[in-house]
Amino acid sequence: MVACCNRRESEEPMVTRTRFDDSACPVARSVDAIGDWWSLLIVRDAFDGSRRFGEFQRSLGVAKNILSARLRTLVAGGVLESVPASDGSAYREYVLTPKGEALFPVIVALRQWGEQNFFEPGEPHSELVDRHQGHPLRALEVLSADGRRLNPGDTTVHKVSDE
Repeated sequence: MVACCNRRESEEPMVTRTRFDDSACPVARSVDAIGDWWSLLIVRDAFDGSRRFGEFQRSLGVAKNILSARLRTLVAGGVLESVPASDGSAYREYVLTPKGEALFPVIVALRQWGEQNFFEPGEPHSELVDRHQGHPLRALEVLSADGRRLNPGDTTVHKVSDE
């Protein structure tokens, strides 16, 4: 693979963060939008049914100020939407947008990669299963347009022009 990241610095209070939101690389732009661990764990919890601030906070054990900042960023980036609470209370809920739901294969890939690389055989862990069949998901694969399984050496990065 070819490196394709253009970086620029952006100032935040007391912290300088490298920004990739104008990079020509889709991986860099994606990491810019959802690349920190709290954001990915919030998205994971949203897929698992969490909707309220307190639910995310209890599940993650993250400080409230950090959770607030990550939720604001995910809403601003169009990954989550803040909506009135479904029970009619004064609270707000966070729901995945279509952009957020499109992260499902990313979360599945991270889960499967973690299961393969960070657990010893027989070590207890959670497992994602098909709700209708009750079976674990098949491992994700990268396939060519004609259905062949691809490995990193089978791919190359090409720039797409506006023309």
